[in-house]
Amino acid sequence: MFATIRSIEAILVDIPTIRPHQLAMTTMGVQTMVIVRIKDSEGLEGLGEATTIGGLAYGQESPESVKLTIEAYFKPQLVGRPADNINTLRVMLNRSTRGNNLARSAIETALLDLQGKRLNRPVSDLLGGALHQHIPVLWTLASGDTARDIDEALSLLVQKRHCDFKLKIGSRRVMDDVRHVAAIKEAVGEQASVRVDVNQAWDEMTATKGMAELQAAGIDLVEQPTPMKDLGALVRLSRKFHIPILADESIADAKDMFALAAAGFAGAVAMKIAKAGGPTRALEQATVAQAAGIGLYGGTLLEGTIGTVAALHAWSTLETLHWGTEMFGPLLMKDDIVTKPLNFYDNGVDLPAGPGLGVEIDEDKLAEYRRKNQ
Repeated sequence: MFATIRSIEAILVDIPTIRPHQLAMTTMGVQTMVIVRIKDSEGLEGLGEATTIGGLAYGQESPESVKLTIEAYFKPQLVGRPADNINTLRVMLNRSTRGNNLARSAIETALLDLQGKRLNRPVSDLLGGALHQHIPVLWTLASGDTARDIDEALSLLVQKRHCDFKLKIGSRRVMDDVRHVAAIKEAVGEQASVRVDVNQAWDEMTATKGMAELQAAGIDLVEQPTPMKDLGALVRLSRKFHIPILADESIADAKDMFALAAAGFAGAVAMKIAKAGGPTRALEQATVAQAAGIGLYGGTLLEGTIGTVAALHAWSTLETLHWGTEMFGPLLMKDDIVTKPLNFYDNGVDLPAGPGLGVEIDEDKLAEYRRKNQ
């Protein structure tokens, strides 16, 4: 007799950030996570997480809409179903609902965690097996203040916590951003890689000017300089400059990846399990990218520990992460809701050991940060 899904709960959790986190489209002071708990008929529990950036400032799903989607649409279809065949459940949801990839990712993650606990195997084993136990992680310098960002970068280099840095730009005039970035690159020199994320803020003409200046300043990578739907601009820019472009918002899943590669894009892709609709679909995207000679990068929506670990299990199965990862979300938050935080050191993070995701909820912390009246 197979275990069946007995209950599904989606919980809004609000945790302050360690500092204002400035992006092109918003500035964050609090991160909201949707924590999903799926329990089966044998008493086991699987954990998942859906998190986005700045409510609706980043994408079409908000934490509140994710909670509603899971409780009003996914839960009635899943409760009572066998919990072991994740593919069957995933296809069923795909046929009955459209979009809502963040919500899908949280559900798939919780089901994988549940399956791993049932089989006493880590999620990475369910995804093909881990090739890496320690995964590189960069840090985003996003205070917006040049001197403060330089001090932060130099301190982290001394600690050997990070040696790659990304800067969020696009909210100021191009040359103001370029001067900010160039000063930081000059300060860290060759001991650190410096990349930028424009978050779709430039049109193609502005991007042409900005990328030329950034290339001259020694910047290593430019993430999503132009609007997500303007695939032609990404292709043309990738051919014009030797500084690589990292496609992010333009690419959600394997079909998007194929379309961009077929158009002649040469660069890298920021994979995100939430954007793709779950760890398995993110790895499908990676397969297409690898076949097209496009570099891989493990991206984040600034998830907490549960969502971060889910992504780490997926990234650990990839032979090469050409540009590393940015799975630093838990470090951006002032507190955590798990019993054992992730171990960040030596410019990366350890993959947690143990069955499933390898993390457990701290019930007291969850109660403290759980949004009231939900």
